[in-house]
Amino acid sequence: MNNAESIVNTLIPILNPTDQFTVFERRAYARTTMPYNRRDFYKISLTLGTGRLFYADKGVEINKPALIFSNPMIPYTWEPVSEGQDGFFCLFTEHFLKAQHDGLDLQHSPPFKIGSDPVFFVDDTQLEYISTIFRQMVKEFDSDYAHKFDLLRNHVNLLLHEAMKMQPLVNYFKNENAAERIASLFLKLLDRQFPIDSPQYTLKLKSANDYAEHLSVHVNHLNRAVKKVTGKTTTEHLINRIINEAKALLHNTNWSITEIAYSLGYEYPTYFNNFFKKQTGVTPGNIRQSAKTV
Repeated sequence: MNNAESIVNTLIPILNPTDQFTVFERRAYARTTMPYNRRDFYKISLTLGTGRLFYADKGVEINKPALIFSNPMIPYTWEPVSEGQDGFFCLFTEHFLKAQHDGLDLQHSPPFKIGSDPVFFVDDTQLEYISTIFRQMVKEFDSDYAHKFDLLRNHVNLLLHEAMKMQPLVNYFKNENAAERIASLFLKLLDRQFPIDSPQYTLKLKSANDYAEHLSVHVNHLNRAVKKVTGKTTTEHLINRIINEAKALLHNTNWSITEIAYSLGYEYPTYFNNFFKKQTGVTPGNIRQSAKTV
């Protein structure tokens, strides 16, 4: 067993269901900062009200009721148009659904899969059925029933299967400021990887190619946009952020250098040590030692 495997196996997360799922009516949050702004929450929204949804270099005009699926690894921007913003949304972690389906991989399952269309317009019959599911989720979530989270998992699965029976009907409009939006989404996605608050968490996106895939754009397109808008390459942004996070972890935690290396995407500490020294001129051990003497 290598070091990375041993870290994972000794740090199995114990999560309370109340920390893994929640459901809201949209009107309370549609024009404010969304709650539960965490990097591990998936989101399913039923939108009643018009607006524009942006992700990567795509823009979608939402002018009728729609079911929208948001992957936590892809930044989305919602611009409300109509004053009325009703409907529902639920947020949940992959761990929440894995209580029933141990082999589940939401990142690669429709309709959350990277590259798939996340918007499904619904007709009146579908709207009534989906609204009923959400209303039942709100009711169950507020109840004292001992097995309510089992029911809530079933409701989430009903929404997933309902979407898979539908065809996404999306007409994208041209984004006039595509470079600025792509660069902005890249920086938001980069921000979502940090800070690293547990040695059991490892960076999911480690290269420009990883970010391009999650933003559904070609890596050359991403690099040009980021360089044009920020003056730095995608790789320069990644290196700077990883080095800054490494320094913070070395100074402010008691994690071993092996744990820090793993959390930053390095399976072997030697690779991390070489990378860190190349970028800073000193080793992680030097930084850790200086932190102890302060």
